[in-house]
Amino acid sequence: MILGLWLDQPVWLMFTLLAGVFLTVCLVLSLLTNLPWTRGGMRLLATGIVPPYIGVVAVLLALLTGFVANDAWERQRQASRVLQAERSHALAVYDLSIASAPDMSGLRTSLFAYLDAVVKEEWPSMAATGASAPAAGQALGRLLQSAADPRTAAEAGEATHAALLEAVMQLRSARSERLALSAARSDETKWLTLLVLAVLTLTAIALVHAERPFAQATTLFLFSAAMVTTLGVVALHERPFDGPLALSSEPIRLAHAAMEAGGR
Repeated sequence: MILGLWLDQPVWLMFTLLAGVFLTVCLVLSLLTNLPWTRGGMRLLATGIVPPYIGVVAVLLALLTGFVANDAWERQRQASRVLQAERSHALAVYDLSIASAPDMSGLRTSLFAYLDAVVKEEWPSMAATGASAPAAGQALGRLLQSAADPRTAAEAGEATHAALLEAVMQLRSARSERLALSAARSDETKWLTLLVLAVLTLTAIALVHAERPFAQATTLFLFSAAMVTTLGVVALHERPFDGPLALSSEPIRLAHAAMEAGGR
């Protein structure tokens, strides 16, 4: 829930909130290390800890960060591939309807209605709630009925009918995959684990530099800046259809415009 609220913010506010969390942790660690009534206990804890110890926690943090980043980027790439596949299958349905012998203006009308519903209704719905638009589902159902009409096979031939039906089914499959990606929610546990490991790494840095306040402040700042930058960029790719870098419906809209220009 907290992750969803964070990802819903504008880009500048996402980075600001993340920086605020790290700044707060760094400030608390610096105060615990340097205030008279806590300094003794912190330095007692730091006694005997060698600098290479930082790497123990940092390696775990780096591995998990790489895993989360790869997961986010892969989801973004998969969404882009699905979008292009949906566009390609829509064009294939249109081209087959134009190339076949019988008049398929009714099928093209259903195809145009589906693409129009996707662009105007389903895309905003995915961005808002991750859900589909009933109008798009109904238009796709009418398109499938037109493609599956036995008269199409009799008039256009079995080969053309099979290719047309296959293209419509591929279009339906691409839409289903797009909706599944849109409805998938981010796993908050991996982000919580990332933050916990980041705080532990900051704590290790603070303990290792407990005797040198200026060096401690510098290393805490540098590590925090690196983590804010990395986690912020990864978060931008966490939601492919409703995040700050959400994919637009422009490819489908352009394909629709090209079909309209080609005629019904």
